[in-house]
Amino acid sequence: MVDLLLDTEIRRIIRACGQHAKYLATQRFDVSEKGPDDFVTSVDQALDRKLTEQFTTLFPQDYIVSEENPTSRPHFQQDQRLWCIDPLDGTKDFIQGDRNYSVLVGVLEKNAGSPGSAMPSAGWIYAPEYDLMYHSTPESGIWRTQGDADPKLLNPVASSRFDRPKVMIGEIDFANFGSALSQAIPEIEFVRAPGSFGLKVVSAALGEADLYVYFNKRVKVWDTVASIAIAQAAGLVCCDLEGQPISYASDQINLETLAHHQSIVIGWASYVELLLPRLRSAMLSAAP
Repeated sequence: MVDLLLDTEIRRIIRACGQHAKYLATQRFDVSEKGPDDFVTSVDQALDRKLTEQFTTLFPQDYIVSEENPTSRPHFQQDQRLWCIDPLDGTKDFIQGDRNYSVLVGVLEKNAGSPGSAMPSAGWIYAPEYDLMYHSTPESGIWRTQGDADPKLLNPVASSRFDRPKVMIGEIDFANFGSALSQAIPEIEFVRAPGSFGLKVVSAALGEADLYVYFNKRVKVWDTVASIAIAQAAGLVCCDLEGQPISYASDQINLETLAHHQSIVIGWASYVELLLPRLRSAMLSAAP
């Protein structure tokens, strides 16, 4: 587990890098394309190097996997604690001047005696434009820190809007599956928020949506580890369309890209129980 005495230093490092990203957003930066609709900037790359350097210094006994360092990806298969870093979650939004990007840092605990039992244990999600951080460890619950103020412990609770549940969905998934989902579950209200995967999960944890669904299977471990750690600390269920927990076993991850094979559903247990069978049925009907 993460030593709680180090939490202040971890937050300092993440905030400093995030604020540097906010400054660099006002300057000229380079943009290139890693793949179809998958962008990277010189800001991503600079922050990736800085975060990797500082977390390596802070935790020399651990492994690090970061989005912009492909040579770090084989570390995912090591049976040792892993720090998963996304220096800019929501790069496209950063490029477009949208405020909803974030810095993600999460801890994936490995159990050498039980392959496939890896699980997120701590996470930090920082939104530089709002100078706002959400963070959690199993011992501490979920906290919110504004600027350099003292952290405040949150007590998230589920809503009671069962007649009109709010489902958060990304633009790609809405374009591909929104029609089928609306026909199958006409009472749901879609929340189509832009930006960071991590910030969407935070929105669900804060009750701004009852479920967050992600079906296009492009999300990577550096997006999900911090996000799922915080979701679980808030009391949310994190599963796939079959109701199985999100797994970090090697057969559930593309070991080249570190993308999840599973679809992802994150939300309050009562809404997962209510909507999951209908979501699954709708997605089966929408399959080509």
